[in-house]
Amino acid sequence: MELTAREVLKMVKEQQVEFVDLKFIDLPGLWQHMTIPAEALTEESFTEGVGFDGSSIRGFKSIHESDMILIPDPSTAVIDPFCEIPTLSLICNVFDPVRGAYERDPRYIAQKAEAYLKSTGIADVSYWGPEAEFFILDDIRFDQNQHCGYYFIDSIEGFWNSGREENPNLGYKPRYKEGYFPVPPTDNFQNLRSEMVTTMQRCGIVVECHHHEVATAGQAEIDMRFAPLTQMADQLMLFKYIVKNVARRHGKTVTFMPKPIFQDNGSGMHVHQSLWKEGKPLFFDPKGYAQLSELALYYIGGLLKHGPALAAFCSPTTNSYKRLVPGFEAPVYLAYSQRNRSAAVRIPMYSNSPNAKRIEYRPPDPSCNPYLAFAALLLAGIDGIKNKIYPGEPLDKDIYELSTEELNALPGLPGSLEDALERLASDHDFLLAGGVFTEDLIQAWIDWKRSEVNAMRLRPHPYEFALYFDI
Repeated sequence: MELTAREVLKMVKEQQVEFVDLKFIDLPGLWQHMTIPAEALTEESFTEGVGFDGSSIRGFKSIHESDMILIPDPSTAVIDPFCEIPTLSLICNVFDPVRGAYERDPRYIAQKAEAYLKSTGIADVSYWGPEAEFFILDDIRFDQNQHCGYYFIDSIEGFWNSGREENPNLGYKPRYKEGYFPVPPTDNFQNLRSEMVTTMQRCGIVVECHHHEVATAGQAEIDMRFAPLTQMADQLMLFKYIVKNVARRHGKTVTFMPKPIFQDNGSGMHVHQSLWKEGKPLFFDPKGYAQLSELALYYIGGLLKHGPALAAFCSPTTNSYKRLVPGFEAPVYLAYSQRNRSAAVRIPMYSNSPNAKRIEYRPPDPSCNPYLAFAALLLAGIDGIKNKIYPGEPLDKDIYELSTEELNALPGLPGSLEDALERLASDHDFLLAGGVFTEDLIQAWIDWKRSEVNAMRLRPHPYEFALYFDI
């Protein structure tokens, strides 16, 4: 049940809350926050908000128009599980005091996407279930300056430590690509993941399962039960916050980087999605391919057509394209298939229940801003439905076993962030539907991400010395 402002204020008193933490998301996708004394939170705070300097937030305002406002959403209230002094956490929307809701606030874009879906009459709710993978590490060091550049990753579970003197080395380190999923002691992090899950449950997140993932070095996955778009994006940010802080409490660190380890599996974020109307699932047809309705096929058609542009939001880092490489497990070909994990769109076949019928879009990774990524995926699907974009015939074979000729005939994802941004620049009209995204937001995203591309382009890579030093 969603809380009202008065109910939140009652919670503050009953649970003897001393501080209120106001959280919001910047454009690239990291939570930011400010904290106020509990007595400063009033009923008016939920309508008038709290001011802050928007010019210091990545992708927001310039200094001459920096005054901005945070409006807390009472439905997001939760007691922060990591603060020593009782603290209530609230997720906020960002407002411009002159123009109203801020067009570059990613959460506002997600909310507009949900409103647009309803306005089309196609459905009244979309459900989302991301599977965010991550690595649990013991040590991470990195630096880049004028005369050196390196990174160093270590994990007690890393297979590269099989021969290290650990006094004693007790073994049980998962071999490369063999972490899915042996029991403890090979799975070193069963108890740590369970603590992450219990913390999530105390914060209201419904968790379906947790397990070790394929890679060595503590790769993990925790799956949440599906929820509506904005609510799920909120939950994913809380999920990341909990995972990182539980790990830190135990002297560990977590990264959601897509590809931190060479020659082992990267971390993806397969996104399950479905549309419902008046309490009924719209993706199910017992007579359709993989029990999919015609509407679901058109939705898939939209995802596949706009897949290259979607990559700019769903795989938004230069590191993302170290994972999206042909010939490895991550899907780079824009095809769909039942049960097939080598296709960009997989139709899970675990259940014959109409309520369980959904599609899974596999290219995204957890470095994305979920509000923007989910909104973009929904708009691509809606575009497919409105324009009846047929996705072609399903590809029910292992894509990685196809011949070179067959592979060349398949459309694929961009091979770099730079390419993805170019595709977004030339294909984003579908994102402007209903005023969900704006030209300003899309250009701001492209500009920000191009700055990351250029930063990487300027710096020598350590492996370049191995390739070229003796030229």
